[in-house]
Amino acid sequence: MKNIVLERDDMSEFERSLFLKDLKKVTAEYFETETNPALEITRTENGFLVCVIFSARRIKSVKQPL
Repeated sequence: MKNIVLERDDMSEFERSLFLKDLKKVTAEYFETETNPALEITRTENGFLVCVIFSARRIKSVKQPL
């Protein structure tokens, strides 16, 4: 089981790189990307606003299962 601590103000660079690596695997299913994604995390009164930004050359076609 992973050890996750709640109620923090920021992620370490190691945690950011792990998250972006995992996210890149998912986005590769839907987009042909040009660059590595960027991650911005901003504290809000309700928690956090998380923005992931990346460039894509195209949106891939996904076939619906029968």
